[in-house]
Amino acid sequence: MPYADLVFTGGPVFTADTVRSRAGSVAVTDGRIVAVSPGDLGDLVGPSTEAVDLAGRMLIPGFQDAHVHPVWGGLDMLRCDLSGLSTAAEYVDAIGGYVRAHPDDEWILGGGWQMSAFPGGTPTASALDAVTGDRPAFFPNRDGHGAWVNSAALRRAGIDRDTLDPADGRIERDADGAPSGTLHEGAMALVNRLLPEEPLERLTEALLLGQRYLHSFGITGWQDAIVGSYGDAGDPGPAYLAAAADGTLTARVVGAIWWDRTQGLEQIPSILERRERYRGGRFAATSVKVMQDGVAENFTASMLEPYCDGHGHLTDNSGISFVDPAVLNEAVPLLDAAGFQVHFHAIGDRAVRECLDAVENAIARNGRRDNRHHIAHIQVVHPEDMRRFRELGVAANMQSLWATYEPQMVELTLPFFGEQRSAWQYPFGDLLRSGAVLAAGSDWSVSTPDPMAAIHTAVNRMAAPGQEEGEYDPFYPEQSIDLATSLTAYTAGSAWVNHLDDVTGTIEVGKYADLAVLDRDPFAGPADRIGATRTLQTFVQGERVYAAPDA
Repeated sequence: MPYADLVFTGGPVFTADTVRSRAGSVAVTDGRIVAVSPGDLGDLVGPSTEAVDLAGRMLIPGFQDAHVHPVWGGLDMLRCDLSGLSTAAEYVDAIGGYVRAHPDDEWILGGGWQMSAFPGGTPTASALDAVTGDRPAFFPNRDGHGAWVNSAALRRAGIDRDTLDPADGRIERDADGAPSGTLHEGAMALVNRLLPEEPLERLTEALLLGQRYLHSFGITGWQDAIVGSYGDAGDPGPAYLAAAADGTLTARVVGAIWWDRTQGLEQIPSILERRERYRGGRFAATSVKVMQDGVAENFTASMLEPYCDGHGHLTDNSGISFVDPAVLNEAVPLLDAAGFQVHFHAIGDRAVRECLDAVENAIARNGRRDNRHHIAHIQVVHPEDMRRFRELGVAANMQSLWATYEPQMVELTLPFFGEQRSAWQYPFGDLLRSGAVLAAGSDWSVSTPDPMAAIHTAVNRMAAPGQEEGEYDPFYPEQSIDLATSLTAYTAGSAWVNHLDDVTGTIEVGKYADLAVLDRDPFAGPADRIGATRTLQTFVQGERVYAAPDA
């Protein structure tokens, strides 16, 4: 065998293959893995070979994020980014500073605030008015399911006490019925449809900024969970095509084309056209994103039983199914027959069931196909639906970081679920035991894209070091999964969802050298330090795309 271009040696190798074997050396030639050995590969090291001494650190397949929004995350970094702050006072101070530094901006734009910083999760326009003046301001929260707006934005959108709530959202109001400054779900569109369109150059800048950030966590590929016009960010599709065309897109990306819930089956020809147009280099939009419900914190997650009122009594609100189940049961079989994967957002147990029902209907009509549909978030799963993931071949797309006690969970979720439903949250252990395929993602910029922080939470059911927001017990620890399973979900599992498992996701001969070097072997230390693990180097097809200063 000729000399290799790149050889890793001197540390443990987590292959993520079917038996999770361990190796000690890996060789790469022309971007592909040519040898995996438990011993030395010194005979493949020549004068021009780059030898990477792991020095006891672990080599793993590159992480793949199965649900992420890199363009939104990049735009947050370019705008008034509140994601690193945690209190209402800090948000107001940061926005005030941004306003003073950008006197010519027509709109004050940013995002990243967390609901737990405000009573009831609903900030007010008056707090923004104090620092934004007469310029309209629009700030989505971290999960993108609500927005904080000022009085100027409400006036410009014509939102007043007489404005009706849209069918898929809610305008938060004060005691007199006047809009108070928070817009939930579809109500955000009343304002964000007025925002200036971001030019392609700005979206591409945001994409590349987000890509660099994701590479710094060892992420070599992902599924962009919304490609299309949604929210205030613009359509990421053209930015991916531009980056793919000039070679600056180094990650492997599957795009999930947005299913517009204000339309019905008539949008399918447009989705087919965009699949053909949104394809180039390492980017292909072969999935369709269906957001079936909202989130629990604003009571729009779709539940089988109504929410509680916070005192244990049932209300008359069981959330919103954004897509009528009758439409969903027609759309999913048509998309499935056209060869699309469907990427569902489902938080509540009714939404999860509706998504599973739609896939079951697709199988009844089309037979079993290899489209690899998956349901992201899966916050509440009714026990009767657990086995259906495996039976229907639907992957469970985990956002593991959320499976923990923190202020938003404690104050805005648990009191309104009740004891039984609270225990059905993030049932990763039960899904694993049922035989479901597990994939993993972050939903960044909703939460950190750090896979090791999410893996820490999946194993410990507690927040990772540096992510804690108070001292809490483990969150339903019977639903924990082991480290190897969680690592495999974030590599091989997500590669399977992305239809890239034939070329990535594991460290095996013949596959692309999409790899990450960690700063330690997380198996060798205590479980409560898993989240302290960092990425030192990231490689895509054998090319280094990230190196930490201490690498």
